[in-house]
Amino acid sequence: MTVSIPAAARPFSGGALTALLSPATRLLALGEPTHGVDAFLDLRNELFRHLVEHEGYRSVAIESDCLAALVADAYVAEGTGSLDEAMERGFSPGFGASAANRALLSWMRSYNRDRPASERLRFYGIDGPLEMTGAASPRQSLTALHDHLSAHVELPLPLSSGALDELLGPDARWTDPAALMDASRSVGRTPEARELRLVADDLTALLTSQAPRLAAVASPDARWLAGLHARTATGLLRYHDALADTSPTRLEGVMALRDAIMADHLDAIVRRESPRGPTLAFAHNRHLQRERSEIRFAGRPLRWWSAGAIMATRLEEGYAFAAATFGTRGADVPPPDTLEGLLSALPHARAVVDPALLAAALDERPAPRTPADHTYFSLDPATTDRTDAIVFVKDLPTP
Repeated sequence: MTVSIPAAARPFSGGALTALLSPATRLLALGEPTHGVDAFLDLRNELFRHLVEHEGYRSVAIESDCLAALVADAYVAEGTGSLDEAMERGFSPGFGASAANRALLSWMRSYNRDRPASERLRFYGIDGPLEMTGAASPRQSLTALHDHLSAHVELPLPLSSGALDELLGPDARWTDPAALMDASRSVGRTPEARELRLVADDLTALLTSQAPRLAAVASPDARWLAGLHARTATGLLRYHDALADTSPTRLEGVMALRDAIMADHLDAIVRRESPRGPTLAFAHNRHLQRERSEIRFAGRPLRWWSAGAIMATRLEEGYAFAAATFGTRGADVPPPDTLEGLLSALPHARAVVDPALLAAALDERPAPRTPADHTYFSLDPATTDRTDAIVFVKDLPTP
């Protein structure tokens, strides 16, 4: 052992984390090991403030509904509506109840007040309008994309708004939660859904082919929204198609498509924000890690490539991933031979750990942790070399 474990760690701060990153970083992804724990969101908020004030970041993108996030962004960027409205309508279900999310929007709005638009912070969602228990109808995005194009270019006759409504039918057909476990309940492979996939593809192709004209007649913000709706509509239709799949790999396909949606949104956000600065992304470790993701669901393992793995391929050195984990949570105490058990001996309540120095300090690979809480996914000790930093919280409140 040439390096001690304490020598690999520093007390958590934004500067301690960014000191481990490449200066070429354009997207810094901070993962969390479980949802619903404000300790990790508080870390995110603290890190984002540092990144804004010292590193030139101007945007944050979180694992939340990309369409709902437009409401939260309008509040922080323009002061549209109230903070209560932004919390109620600007997040995926459940996330708006978080005090840490409320603190984030409040701080961003305060920072933006009286600043020019070019310097204001922006808030994004990277998830589709979907949950593990269901997915939205593509109506909102498909209609918005259709309306944007029809206002500026000539559309083929079959692509009328009336024709879209007829193909879409009632939204309840799309949002049936039973479709997750029962492919026969999904409308994703009905004749109407297949036709809608062609419509969405045609509209997206038109958005691309008419880009020079649209740039002359529509604002950058309007064109950004059109692109967002194009990605969302096509992504949702693919997702619903996957829900209708009856093959054994059905659920893996659903997980893979969800992360592909996240990656496409992140890619667009990075391209939009690059002239202003890098972006901080915040989501579950499983969505941001470089290696293949795996969970057990309905009694079988699911494996897929995460949004982070896709973005690391696209951005290369421009992508950085900091994985968060924790030590003790109530009765869930990590065994001393696990990664979390070893890090629990550190003197810091919150620490930033250099994975390279940590590897040099270990005589052998730690044992994997088996958490007591099924909603928590521990870090795989065999893959910590694929992270740029590890963020460790020693103790969490008892759930």
